Amino acid sequence: MEKEKNVSGIREFTIEGRNAVIEAFRSGKTIDKIFILDGCQDGPVSTIKREAKKHDTMIKYVTKERLDQLSDTGKHQGVIAYAAAYEYAEVEDILEKAREKGEPPFVFLLDNIEDPHNLGAIIRTANLAGAHGVIIPKNRAVGLTATVARTSAGALNYTPVAKVTNLAKTIEELKKEGLWFVCADMGGTTMYQLDLKGPIGLVIGNEGEGVGRLVKEKCDMIASIPMKGDIDSLNASVAAGVLAYEIVRQRLG
Repeated sequence: MEKEKNVSGIREFTIEGRNAVIEAFRSGKTIDKIFILDGCQDGPVSTIKREAKKHDTMIKYVTKERLDQLSDTGKHQGVIAYAAAYEYAEVEDILEKAREKGEPPFVFLLDNIEDPHNLGAIIRTANLAGAHGVIIPKNRAVGLTATVARTSAGALNYTPVAKVTNLAKTIEELKKEGLWFVCADMGGTTMYQLDLKGPIGLVIGNEGEGVGRLVKEKCDMIASIPMKGDIDSLNASVAAGVLAYEIVRQRLG
């Protein structure tokens, strides 16, 4: 059973039941995440797992109690899927947008942002800072849920978001297109001392752990934000905004 919620005018689909989830995959619907009853191994569930693997969809194995909590219908049959509220773009779409505008590419790459409010706020900032798109990983990160769309304040209608399997590999591929990469990290060089002009990718890390080691190793520069207060870090979306606007300042200059 597919149930449509309307959250501030944005559709979000929760799909419940084995056949409904299989049909959602086969119809081409973008599925962000699937919850499956832990230990369930029968035929339809095996088909769902196979489809999920084919589409690189994240699977979470949970208890019946957890599924019951997530269920809107009470008829989940051990399977609940969340479909994306918006369609994803391709990385090439983001580069094409930069070419159309005659601008050096400016891309946000988000390493496992888990809070939908943070993701929505970052997409909003990316749009206002003139970035050509946002890239997120397929696993261990929030997708384009209705909460993300709502928090982006309409930016999702204008700023393409691509979902990739491997962020580090994507950085390598974008380097071939001439992009340089800067990541936010407290141990880096003060952002005002870095040259952030030209084709650039801004890498922002997870709310708790920051940018992962493998992704950080691929970056050309590590930028720190000067902080004078008594706590040790900024919220991920605020850090993204501060660094993005230093990039904007330098690009304008």
